[in-house]
Amino acid sequence: MDTLTPSERSARMSRVRYKDTKPELAVRRLVFSMGYRFRLHSKLLPGRPDLVFPGLKKVIFVHGCFWHRHPAKTCALARLPKSRLDFWLPKLEANRRRDVVQQRKIRRMGWSVMVVWECQVRKLPALGRRLRGFLEGSP
Repeated sequence: MDTLTPSERSARMSRVRYKDTKPELAVRRLVFSMGYRFRLHSKLLPGRPDLVFPGLKKVIFVHGCFWHRHPAKTCALARLPKSRLDFWLPKLEANRRRDVVQQRKIRRMGWSVMVVWECQVRKLPALGRRLRGFLEGSP
């Protein structure tokens, strides 16, 4: 049973952001501080990647662990809600499947794809090394 009225639930869900989230902003600051310049949310690529490096033909998606179903068993942020599983499971699984299809399309276009999960942003030094390896590596 939902504890909020439909109008309260609608107001709360309308505040969920799809871009400029805290994890995305942290990744953008980190990549910028490493000297890389990028485009944001390119409409020319499937899934509108969060960071696009046209010269390198590389993209980075910054995914929320809950919304995109982070597969790591140790990720506490990817937990399922306790109520309305009949609603949430199909919705979240559809998000995950859509992500896979969009990343496959981007790879077929000759681009390299990296996914940064929300929980990985908590360990910036390790994430910085991973980002540098992805951006400096060959496609």
